[in-house]
Amino acid sequence: MKKTLILSALGALALAQAARAETPLTLGFLTARSGPFVSLSRANPIAVDIAVEQINAKGGINGHPLRIVPFDTAGDARQAALGTRHLAEDEKALAIIGPFSSSEVRTAFPAGDRLGIAQMAIASSAPGLARPFRFAFRNTTDESVVISRVLDVIAEKKLPAATGAAAYATDDIVSKSIGTTVLPAQFASHGIILKGTVSFQLAAFDLASQVSQLAVMHPDLVGLGTPPDTVLTLAKEMNRQGIQARIIGGTTVADPQLPARMAGIPAHLTIGTTFFQHSSPEAEAFTQAFAAKAKAAGLERTVPNQMDAVAYDIVYLYATAMRQATTSGAPDRLAQERDAIRNQLSHLHDVPALEGNISVNADHDTLKPVYIMDMQNGAWTLLGTRRP
Repeated sequence: MKKTLILSALGALALAQAARAETPLTLGFLTARSGPFVSLSRANPIAVDIAVEQINAKGGINGHPLRIVPFDTAGDARQAALGTRHLAEDEKALAIIGPFSSSEVRTAFPAGDRLGIAQMAIASSAPGLARPFRFAFRNTTDESVVISRVLDVIAEKKLPAATGAAAYATDDIVSKSIGTTVLPAQFASHGIILKGTVSFQLAAFDLASQVSQLAVMHPDLVGLGTPPDTVLTLAKEMNRQGIQARIIGGTTVADPQLPARMAGIPAHLTIGTTFFQHSSPEAEAFTQAFAAKAKAAGLERTVPNQMDAVAYDIVYLYATAMRQATTSGAPDRLAQERDAIRNQLSHLHDVPALEGNISVNADHDTLKPVYIMDMQNGAWTLLGTRRP
């Protein structure tokens, strides 16, 4: 009888331990399947899936499988705040991947801070947006840093850069910040004379008036901080009016398909990005895995962009933080484990990642390599690399 009781107790203990080990660690995912940046965000879930599959195939995190719960914000700031509350309160997520853009960050970060749950944005790069919050992080590099690196390489290559102009969208947070603050400051620090600025609405399809103003300025460089579609519109009009200035930009322009989309338009375009598919064997393997999944999903774009790589790396940054925090997923420890993850994230340094080694700075942004790409012969060509 005594032996039977002991065996039963041991069996119950083993079952309890197995159940604890199988408790999934839940990450929320604020994704944008539609909206103004959908060309950059639509495939982010594929990158997240690849990372989760890899982690779970190797035993998960602390013996626990990783689980993703998505919430589609449609790129809307109000939905981003609503999604943050849903993932934190209803889904009991330990942390959140996303949101995507700076406009979403402005509502989601305050909500996440009040709820005590870490968020890590994918594409928000307007300066300083995570700084006021304890639980807010961005796996992005400040656009001022990226554009500074672009101008460094342009100077190193001795490309024409005596004068510059800024073009920006007045109805987009990042674009307006780049056009009114980042570009003027970076031109000044690099000894480039700012000849003037032009502005427009993000959805504008006719930039003839703005380009006519640029023609009067006759700049060597036209700095731009918009999604890729605006670059295409601007380049077409500049070509029509015979302006041969070099267009420069940061991560907002980092579309792997942009050179192909600009085929037949004689334009000079140089940008900064934090992902280059040939930067390492890991980056090349990810590119192949992404292409296979994107093709199977019927997506038009099968080449990963910077934001796909960022989303993939966010999963691994959370995995690193959860391992270091010995996260268990126990419901009665949710608040403590969320805070422990936040604490570990804030101290991450030189973590090997797809984009290159990543560190988190005092502003809760990430420091990582910037790859300066130049459009040549219908493709992106690496012009230079700048490391933190």
